[in-house]
Amino acid sequence: MHNHEHHHHSETHSHHHQTVLQKKFKIAVVVTFCVFIGEVIGGIWSGSLALLSDAAHVFSDALSLLISWFAIYLSTRPATSSRTFGYHRTEVFAALLNGVTLIGVSCWIFFKAYQRFNSPEPIQGYGMLIVACLGFVGNLFILWKLHGHSHGNLNVRSAVLHVVGDTLSSVAVVFGGLFILWTGWYPIDSLLSFLIGGIILLGAVNVTREAVHILLENSPKNTDAHAVAKHITDLEPVKDVHDMHIWSLCSNYNALSAHVVIHENNVLAHDQILKQINTELQNRFGITHTTLQLEHIACTQAGSLFCNAKHS
Repeated sequence: MHNHEHHHHSETHSHHHQTVLQKKFKIAVVVTFCVFIGEVIGGIWSGSLALLSDAAHVFSDALSLLISWFAIYLSTRPATSSRTFGYHRTEVFAALLNGVTLIGVSCWIFFKAYQRFNSPEPIQGYGMLIVACLGFVGNLFILWKLHGHSHGNLNVRSAVLHVVGDTLSSVAVVFGGLFILWTGWYPIDSLLSFLIGGIILLGAVNVTREAVHILLENSPKNTDAHAVAKHITDLEPVKDVHDMHIWSLCSNYNALSAHVVIHENNVLAHDQILKQINTELQNRFGITHTTLQLEHIACTQAGSLFCNAKHS
């Protein structure tokens, strides 16, 4: 009973955390969209491609924030009989979509910047400077809002990284505006656009790679199957582990299933052994969802981690 109460308490705590997070995301999305619209208007008015590139970057941020916010909302929804894991995977799928879109956006920026560099157009330095400063302030505000939530959640982390990248590119555009006011050298605008395109591409490739890693059911980062198996086998009652699978459902939800063979002379009760294994998995590897089958018969292919021989 005590255990159940503890579980319930952590559930309500987690739910409260999710609600606070959703509220912060809502504010972040609204601010980001305002910055985006401001930079598009400013970019067209001042004739600065760097501002427009930054606007594209901001738009991608708004998208990633929306996706993250949507994913947080979905993860609070209960599982159904046809979706027994709930909606956790939506987050990963959305991150993948976001990453692929961004790769396209960065390619477009590179193309436009190359064209511009070959035939520079006059740019209003003042307009570029003012709008870039506003964008910078908006980004700092969002970072301040989301600060402290990114630990261990790919979703929030990717959103925060987007905004960090955006803040940096805002600084670059501010510098570009000043540079044009001082020297009147317009090609700096194209060079900055290349830089911003590069920042976008880097982030996009990382997010896409991480999402694909999870969708292919690969073992989560820093949990090597052999290391986990060795750890379980080192426990007193355990003789051997086989048929083991580790996977991520989403960024912070790791699962494991395995067959565990117990020593013949074991005296502990089964639920005690399970508790011992689960505690070990949770503390050492952060694996919280397990399906363990305890057996007394050794696997016919002893020593094979992914043995699939039929047990008699």
